[in-house]
Amino acid sequence: MSAAREKSPQAGPRWTSLRLRLVVVFALVALTAAVAASGIAYWLNREAVLTRTQDAALNNFRQEMQNRAATLPLRPTQPELQAAATQMAAGGSPGYSVLLVDEREPGKPIAGTSDIDALTLDDVPQELQDAVNRRQKVTDANEFPYHLYWVRISPKGKPPSLVAGTKVIGGGPTGYMLTSLEQERDDLNSLAWSLAIATALALLGSALLAQAAATTVLKPVQRLGDAARRLGEGQLDTRLRVSGTDELAELSRTFNKTAESLEKKVADMSAREESSRRFVADMSHELRTPLTAITAVAEVLEDEADNLDPMIAPAVHLVVSETRRLNDLVENLMEVTRFDAGTARLVLDDVDVADQVTACIDARAWLDAVDLDAERGIMARLDPRRLDVILANLIGNALKHGGSPVRVSVRPVDHDLLIEVRDHGPGIPEDVLPHVFDRFYKASASRPRSEGSGLGLSIAMENAHIHGGDITAANSPEGGAVFVLRLPLDVSRSADDEGQEGDGLREGEECEDQ
Repeated sequence: MSAAREKSPQAGPRWTSLRLRLVVVFALVALTAAVAASGIAYWLNREAVLTRTQDAALNNFRQEMQNRAATLPLRPTQPELQAAATQMAAGGSPGYSVLLVDEREPGKPIAGTSDIDALTLDDVPQELQDAVNRRQKVTDANEFPYHLYWVRISPKGKPPSLVAGTKVIGGGPTGYMLTSLEQERDDLNSLAWSLAIATALALLGSALLAQAAATTVLKPVQRLGDAARRLGEGQLDTRLRVSGTDELAELSRTFNKTAESLEKKVADMSAREESSRRFVADMSHELRTPLTAITAVAEVLEDEADNLDPMIAPAVHLVVSETRRLNDLVENLMEVTRFDAGTARLVLDDVDVADQVTACIDARAWLDAVDLDAERGIMARLDPRRLDVILANLIGNALKHGGSPVRVSVRPVDHDLLIEVRDHGPGIPEDVLPHVFDRFYKASASRPRSEGSGLGLSIAMENAHIHGGDITAANSPEGGAVFVLRLPLDVSRSADDEGQEGDGLREGEECEDQ
C-alpha cells in the first residue's frame, strides 16, 4: 500500500525564507547608511545656515551699535531713541528689528523700537536681559565690562528668531536686536524633505539590488534543494549541472559525488538483498521436496512409536517434532520471501468476522482455552486466509507465553475492525516491546523457551500491513500482554483510496500468491 503523499515544503509563502532575509538585511543596511548620511548632512547644513545668518546679523548689530547708538546724547529722549532704532533696523534684512533702552532720569527708563509689533522689552527673554545688564569684571583676559549676548527663541505662534543684546560701554543705551529665522527654517525643512526622499529611494534601490542578488545566489541553492528532494524520493540518478568555480559550484560538485556514491551503494545493497531473497526462496523450494518425504517417514515412525524399543521411542518423538518445526520454518521462510519480493497479494471476500475467528480457534482445538467476545453479523471485506494466519499467530503466541484464559474481543470502530487478543501472563518487558515484531526475535530471557521460528509475529504484521492495517503490542494495567489488530472493514475501498495516489489494490482485483 502506498503511503500518504507528503505536502510539498514549497507550498504557501515562506516568511522565513533566505530570500526575504537577504532583502531585509540589504534594506536595513541601506536604511541605516542613508539615515546616518542624511542626519549628518542635515546637521552640517543646519549649523552652516544658522551660523552664517547669525554671524551676519550679530556683526551688523554690533556695527550699528557702535555707529549710531554710541553717538546718542547721555540722556536721550524717546524720539531720539526711536529714530536711532529705526535707522539701525533699516540696514538689516527683512524681519530685522531693533530696540534701544535708556534712562532719561535715574529709575525712569525710556525705550525706542523700530517695530513695536515685532520687538518690545517683553519679547526679550529675562535671562538675556540679566546677562546684558550684568557688569563684568575687567581683567587682562576680559577687556570689556559688557559683552554681546544672543539666544535663539521659538515663540508660540511665531517663527523662530535670533535675539541679541549689548550695552554701550562708557554710558549709553542698551540695545536689543531680533531677526527672523523663518527663511532658514523653510530652507532646512526643504532640505529635510529632500534627504527623506533620497533615503526612500536608497531603500527602494537596495531592495531591488537585494532581489537581484538573491535571485543570483539563491537560484543554485534552489536547484540544489530540488535535487536533494528528488534524491530523497528515490531518484538516485539526480545530478546537478556545474558551472563556474565559486563555492556554490564546489557544493554542486560535492552533491554530485555524494549522489553517485549513494547510487552505487544502494545498487550494491539492492543486488545483495535480491540475491539473499533469491537464495532463501530457492533454498526453501529445494527443502520442500526432501521435507515432504521426511515428514511422511516421521509420521509413520510416530504411528509405530508405541511398538518400538523404549530407548528409541523418545528419539523418534524428537525427530517427529523437529521435522514438523523445520517444515513450519520452511513455510514461514517462503511466506517472508513473498512479502520481501512484493508478490504477496490479497484474495478478498466478504466474511463474518465472528465466524472466521471461531473457525480459527476451533481448527486448532483452542476452544477451551480462549474466551471469545464477538457478535455475529460484523461483516468485513478482507482475505480470510491471511486473517487466519494473523489470528493463529497472535492467539498461539498468547497461549504459549501468556497463559490461559486468552480473551479475544472483536468490535468495529468507525470504518475499522479491531480485534484484541489479551492473555493473563506476566506481560512483555519494556525492553522487549519495541522488538516483538522483529524477525527471529525471541525474548528467551523473560519467557519460556519457544519452539517457534521467531517469524510468526513478523508474518502477522506483514499480513496486517498488506490489508492496510497494523498490530500494536502493549501491557495491560491489570496484567498480561495485549495485542490489538486493526484492519479496514472494507480493504478494497481503502486500497482504492490509496491507489488514486499511485498504487494499491483496487476494487475487484484479486490475485493469489505465486
